[in-house]
Amino acid sequence: MTIVLVGFAVLLLMILVFRVPIAFAMGVVGFFGFAVLNGLTWDNFSGFRWVIPLSLSANRIADTVQDYGLSIIPLFILMGNLITRSGLSQELYNASYAFLGHKKGGLAMATVVACGGFSAVCGSSLATAATMSKVAMPPMRKYGYADSLATASIAAGGTLGILIPPSVILIIYGLLTETSIRELFAAGLIPGILGIFLYLGAVKYTVWRNPKTGPAGSVMSWPERIRALIQVRDILGLFIVVMGGIYLGIFTPTEAAGIGAGGAFVIALLRRSLTWTTLFQTLAESARTSATLFAIIIGALIFSDFINRAGLPSMMVAFVQSLDVSPMVVIMMILGIYIVLGMVLESLSMLLLTIPVFFPIVAELGYSLVWFGIVAVVVTEISLITPPVGMNVFVLSSVLKDIRTGTIFKGILPFWAADMVRLALIVGFAQISLWLPNLLY
Repeated sequence: MTIVLVGFAVLLLMILVFRVPIAFAMGVVGFFGFAVLNGLTWDNFSGFRWVIPLSLSANRIADTVQDYGLSIIPLFILMGNLITRSGLSQELYNASYAFLGHKKGGLAMATVVACGGFSAVCGSSLATAATMSKVAMPPMRKYGYADSLATASIAAGGTLGILIPPSVILIIYGLLTETSIRELFAAGLIPGILGIFLYLGAVKYTVWRNPKTGPAGSVMSWPERIRALIQVRDILGLFIVVMGGIYLGIFTPTEAAGIGAGGAFVIALLRRSLTWTTLFQTLAESARTSATLFAIIIGALIFSDFINRAGLPSMMVAFVQSLDVSPMVVIMMILGIYIVLGMVLESLSMLLLTIPVFFPIVAELGYSLVWFGIVAVVVTEISLITPPVGMNVFVLSSVLKDIRTGTIFKGILPFWAADMVRLALIVGFAQISLWLPNLLY
């Protein structure tokens, strides 16, 4: 137990103080921790022998890069990048604006809905926030929206990218816990839609308190609305084919990712948004992102091997069983830890650190790992807009350089409260997450 605690302390020191990338920090701590646990033997000729940890690391690297199931990650990333390059984010916003823009706070509402639609084919919160900021901020400024509401609607709407399928974080959770990715994708749909409606409520509340923060936009006629809706048929059709095929069991998630990437490529060609230069840039960006995620997964698996070898999960399960409290109290304690960690850690780092420790406890308590995956991702969404780290907020402040970070955090509070309401509903009523996967599978 002492070795594990020292390992966690060193890991946090490397991440928070020395700013070592999470992939290398977890890999290094896992490597040396595993070496210490298995005993270091001394050889007068070669010094310490690292046979066991080296063998573990080599096997993890080889098994990960050769895992057919992991091809889903670069394919979905490529799909999202091609869709972004196609400029469909503008059409999504136009369609949302056509139906909501004439209401008070309507442009902010349109931003939230467009973020939800873009998330359905992107899978990344940071990419969603960065892309939609370029699309949604100019019209909101034109109509005199308060910077706090405008930026908060983009930052909060962007968090939907890690929950509405296809979500890269749900894929990583499924790999770490050996949970069905297909069921996780089904479980994330209704909570994602619920998040959109609660964010719309947060916009309405903000405008109700101060109508000047979100003036109404211009009214569009029904023919204009229909034309705007027709413009998003490509992205809507791609989502229906990819996710419908997964939900109905027509093809596996990996096959769906390939179909999605191919469909996005065809859409980009038909829209004439690709040149040889932009195609190369898109492929290079997808390769860089995929390589980063693969490095993170490998580091997380090495670290997970270390804490499993040390017996931490079994010790935590035994400790929880010794407590005279209900299972729900344990879940609330876990959520409290997540919320605190979310204030100081980046979202993916937080999940990778905690999932190997917490999921055996949740399984032992009899809860569904599919349900817990959605709960964990919702808490991670909250961390993306929680000060002082709030990654979506810092992405926006880097894109919109004339807006201070404090201004964005000022407008975030109603959206943060909406997220807490959604978290309470999902924890209290598990069927919100489990109804669709139970129905389909």
